[in-house]
Amino acid sequence: MNVSDTERIETLLNSLGYEKDNKNPDLLIVNMCSVRQSAVNRVFGLEKKIKNFKAKNKNFKAILTGCVTERDREKLKKIFDYVFEIKDLFSFFKKEETSPFKIYPKIKEKYFIGLVPVSRGCNLACAYCVVPFVRGKLVSRNPEEILNEIKEMVKNGVKEIWLLGQNVNDYHFPPFDFGDLVKEVNKIEGKFWLRINSPHPMNFSEKTIKTLATSLKFAPYLNLPLQSGDDFILKKMNRNYTFADYKKLVKKIKTAFKKYRQGLEKNIALSTDIIVGFPGEKEKNFENTKKLIQEIKFDNVYLAKFSPRPHTAAEKMKDRVAENEKEKRYQELMELISRVSFQKNLKFLGKEIVVLVIEKKNNFLFGKSCHFKTVKFEGKEDLIGKFVTVKITGVQDFGLIGQLKK
Repeated sequence: MNVSDTERIETLLNSLGYEKDNKNPDLLIVNMCSVRQSAVNRVFGLEKKIKNFKAKNKNFKAILTGCVTERDREKLKKIFDYVFEIKDLFSFFKKEETSPFKIYPKIKEKYFIGLVPVSRGCNLACAYCVVPFVRGKLVSRNPEEILNEIKEMVKNGVKEIWLLGQNVNDYHFPPFDFGDLVKEVNKIEGKFWLRINSPHPMNFSEKTIKTLATSLKFAPYLNLPLQSGDDFILKKMNRNYTFADYKKLVKKIKTAFKKYRQGLEKNIALSTDIIVGFPGEKEKNFENTKKLIQEIKFDNVYLAKFSPRPHTAAEKMKDRVAENEKEKRYQELMELISRVSFQKNLKFLGKEIVVLVIEKKNNFLFGKSCHFKTVKFEGKEDLIGKFVTVKITGVQDFGLIGQLKK
């Protein structure tokens, strides 16, 4: 979401005549994310750089926007000239009420991944999450506006569209729900992959599952945040589902893709998010998370060590897990995830798959398959931003190695 906002900020500034200058700027805008403390620390770490810019240029101004908690806002006002909510930043420059929704990111050369927010904010109250405090209640975007933006992107060569929301499947703009929106996106002409980020397991309706499985532009990959595989911890997190509920949902999703898709797409790739060391997490709770990872066999797991966020319920919780124990559990899970991911990747060995080429590094091309697998292979740089066919010749823990089909 922050990357999408940053693209829109850049587009707005370009329209007002600003150009990038990394050496002697008049303006620095920092788009902050308060979800993790490490990101907040990086913003505080900019103080020296800002002072240096001000020393060189008396007209220099520094602006902070994005997800900023009230507690951080007061401290950061001493470093930045202005601190704005994202909606107020756009109005500040346009001198009128302007939503970031109204700013379509400029399609640049070799720009082939489109980030499209469908909603902002969140109506839930997960105990660890600061988002409701910094982005407010859920506001869904007009579907006509979303579809027009996607059509423009596809017309300009975008090959991968991401629908974004804090809980993307909570999207609701009467009479449209999330399933209706996906159906309409699937009807848009042109070759592109559709992806979503990030749904909440609690609000995954039968209609949404069937719509994703039958909408062939939707790439067979889904990040479905779990956070913990233990019911006691899930309840403390206020996630409003049990590990049994989660397993049932995964089974429904896998069954739908097996029914409606062909070939390798019958097997949807699943990733998840896990928080390690949530307050009160004992060894037995951690073991339940490990068991669930082994049982579901995720293609990937995005791990985070718990850090308390301002205003959240978890900030006040006692029985904190020691940092060294968090690190130990983190490393244990990383080893487990690596083994499971490697086994999941073996099914691609010897297969020919379609890859969207993303970049060239160290004389190799890197891209993503429809299952969101990173694929490494040799090829020319002019293939970046294109779909190519690659035969998989090797497997790694978190990626595939292949050979470009001539």
